[in-house]
Amino acid sequence: MKRHIPNALTCANLLCGCVGIVEVFHNNMLLSCALIGLAAVFDFFDGFAARLLKVSSPIGKELDSLADMTTFGVLPAMIIYQLLLRSVPGLEDLWIPNLAFLIAVCSALRLAKFNIDPRQSDSFIGVPTPANALLVASLPFILRNYPEWESVIVNTTNLLIFTAVMSFLLVAELPLFALKFKSFGWQGNEVRYLFLLASAVLLVLLGFLAVPLIVGGYVLLSAGLALGK
Repeated sequence: MKRHIPNALTCANLLCGCVGIVEVFHNNMLLSCALIGLAAVFDFFDGFAARLLKVSSPIGKELDSLADMTTFGVLPAMIIYQLLLRSVPGLEDLWIPNLAFLIAVCSALRLAKFNIDPRQSDSFIGVPTPANALLVASLPFILRNYPEWESVIVNTTNLLIFTAVMSFLLVAELPLFALKFKSFGWQGNEVRYLFLLASAVLLVLLGFLAVPLIVGGYVLLSAGLALGK
């Protein structure tokens, strides 16, 4: 039975993505974004469970990418699409909102590269799809809790720039450290623990406004570590 546990967690991730997409169609954006957060928990623990139980398998790796494509590729693209529609009344009659699906395309490229790239066993090349999805998921919560940010977030130009930048970072040759714990000891995990601690402090102090800072800090810290080697 234990060999099925990681795949069950991956399937839970996929289920969150499917339900999240449906909720976007019903304009339940906050629920969709909350499901991305829940899926990220499942995504973290499926790999951890596979390593802990020593039941990693090729099918688990492929299933993980398929689930991630739905939850962290298509779903965040749908959220940006809806925000673009909201940014200008009548925009649904134009092709502009469809540019949001560049995130889905680049997420697919990112996941395909990950599956065949031996360099990414202990680190990442390009922003991971869950990090990008969590960043997108934070936007509707920021809008709810900080209405003064609406003119910045629900803005066609800003959303298109955001889409272009994050799509590029998904497929960029940018080395990033991975939050993969092979053990919970301090040695070898110093950067991970310090990053998680700083992230927790920011979340307590700033709430959902902290998410863009955490993702941006993750990219900058990774770039700094890469340059320091």
